[in-house]
Amino acid sequence: MSTPSRVGVGIIGGGLMGREALAAFGRWAALPGHPVRPEAVCVADPAPAAREFFTAHGVDTVADHTELLARDDVEVVYAAVPHDLHERIYLDVLAAGKDLLAEKPFGIDLDAARRIVAAIEASDRFVRCSSEFPFYPGAQAAVDRVRSGALGPIIEARGAFLHSSDLQRSKPINWKRQRARCGDIGVMADLGMHVVHVPFRLGWRPRSVRAVLQDLVSTRPDPAGGTAVCDTAENATLSCRVPGPDGDFPLTLETKRIAPGEMNTWVFEAVGMDGGVSFTTRSPAVVRRFRLTDAGEQVWEQVQPGHHSVFPTITGGIFEFGFPDTLLQLWAAFLAERAGQLGERFGCATPREALDSHALFAAALRSDERDCVEVVAYDDAAASA
Repeated sequence: MSTPSRVGVGIIGGGLMGREALAAFGRWAALPGHPVRPEAVCVADPAPAAREFFTAHGVDTVADHTELLARDDVEVVYAAVPHDLHERIYLDVLAAGKDLLAEKPFGIDLDAARRIVAAIEASDRFVRCSSEFPFYPGAQAAVDRVRSGALGPIIEARGAFLHSSDLQRSKPINWKRQRARCGDIGVMADLGMHVVHVPFRLGWRPRSVRAVLQDLVSTRPDPAGGTAVCDTAENATLSCRVPGPDGDFPLTLETKRIAPGEMNTWVFEAVGMDGGVSFTTRSPAVVRRFRLTDAGEQVWEQVQPGHHSVFPTITGGIFEFGFPDTLLQLWAAFLAERAGQLGERFGCATPREALDSHALFAAALRSDERDCVEVVAYDDAAASA
């Protein structure tokens, strides 16, 4: 077995996802034969409390991300910061000559995403967008089922990301409920890439959208003991028209922070004239498949895909897959593609897909504001894959 090449990674943003990245690197031995081995060499975050976690694990830390970018041993940067910081930090990363795994949505709005993608295209840097959930084995089985043609002409499809993190009205305000930091598209900025990654990869690019956005809790407690206005939507439901080779079909996309009964549920399902497929992280051990028998019976059956991921691991196939495993697979896909060794495997979301998501969500915002169907205006000239 050849020795994997080492890649030095710098992390900008020491919050939850920055810590998860460090944990994923610590599990890298679970990926036998992977051509690359990442090593976290520096973390940048202005908050001393955030830096303490990484210092305790032997990682250098700095307060200013420009100090991290000046290091020669940082080859790849993972940036996990609020949306209002995306453009400045992502452009700084590119200007420093580093490759980038960036958090969604690639800027606070469509114009910012356009500028980011233009800078990527003008550089020779390798850049991808974070989206973990499609790396579940059940999600991959569903994608493979669609690609096989077993569904026949598509009748309808659905993607959803549902959780209840904002269900409690007493929860204090955070930046995701503030337009100035999250963006006008609200919950779609934070959760939207998760629900469009698979449809976009399957070639399902909505032509038009009718959206309903909900601002269900308009005020929340602030850190000073007062009340702050929540001016972004917590829930968004998009009814999209998708052109297909057999005719247009509806694609429903849901991003919800207030979905009673859901903890953190990702869903993908599609039904065609000849079959169907459905996967949800609420039942991660099974993928459901629909088929017609020769006798004309309609059957939904359950298949257990096991722990068979995009990149093989040492974990036995009988064991269940979880969120930390998706992060390991995400990083494995990113670093393998960067090394030119992804092959036919499922890859991370591209800058093109991130920009397309902004175009879709901008149209959804207009649809809700005007109470009408909106055509999605994709910017193909500025977004080459």
